Amino acid sequence: MAIRTIRTFPDPVLREKAKQVPVVDESVKQLINDMVETVKAAPGVGLAAPQIGVSLRVIVVDVPEKGIVALVNPQVIRKGGAQVCEEGCLSLPGYKAELTRCVWIRVKGMDREGNEVRLKGRDLLAQILEHEIDHLNGVLYIDRLESKDKLVPVPIPVPIEEKATSEASTS
Repeated sequence: MAIRTIRTFPDPVLREKAKQVPVVDESVKQLINDMVETVKAAPGVGLAAPQIGVSLRVIVVDVPEKGIVALVNPQVIRKGGAQVCEEGCLSLPGYKAELTRCVWIRVKGMDREGNEVRLKGRDLLAQILEHEIDHLNGVLYIDRLESKDKLVPVPIPVPIEEKATSEASTS
């Protein structure tokens, strides 16, 4: 497993429609493992393969009481409701904004073994699923804003390893 570099806007891979995965083979399983390590290290609650430069329809999301779950070729079956939520993105560090997402969502896809799975999400999980599936279609959350003026700058956290290294070099 490896922690991959997260691509940031305006990297063109973030605007591509990702390709379907024809079969879940060892390379896809390795991609999933790398994505899990990457999202944990970020830290984040979801990650789409295009965010690490791989234009395939694969996402990982942190599901309450289940941990991080992978979905290959996820498709929205149904969604409904509307909630205003605060959102940021690992590929757009340093900003957040309020936008409207669904309240509930049902998706289907394949798990890391290639078995069909269905997943339901409400509230935050619905938001995460919708956000990550948007990535697979080349859509960023900023595309859903009425105006880019809605973006709010936020401090970018320094990873723990960098903080420790910098503190050691200054002492």
